[in-house]
Amino acid sequence: MQYAMLIYSDEAKEPKPGTKEFDDYMGAYFAFSDEVKKNGMFQFGNALEGVGAATTVKVRDGQTTTIDGPFAETKEQLGGLYVLECKDLDEAIEYAKRIPTAKHGSIEIRPILNFDQE
Repeated sequence: MQYAMLIYSDEAKEPKPGTKEFDDYMGAYFAFSDEVKKNGMFQFGNALEGVGAATTVKVRDGQTTTIDGPFAETKEQLGGLYVLECKDLDEAIEYAKRIPTAKHGSIEIRPILNFDQE
């Protein structure tokens, strides 16, 4: 089964580029990505631009509005995701807890619905 692992964090708490902490953080991400690719679990994944680059779109009563930034007013924002092929939720949890942001943010696991077009 495929699971989306949605990576949430407070940008203010993330390591800053140009620091050893950032280099270590990114190294842990590259190692995790390499591992799940090598073992055939990796389906898709990527980081997202910061929340300053987000635009939220709403359509209400036929009217479209756009809002700069994410819709949610929380400290933690969606920063990236992985989609992994896991045998079950237990295995997905084991991998999610190894995503580096789990140490200062949170990882939301969601099963992917399969809407076959056949």
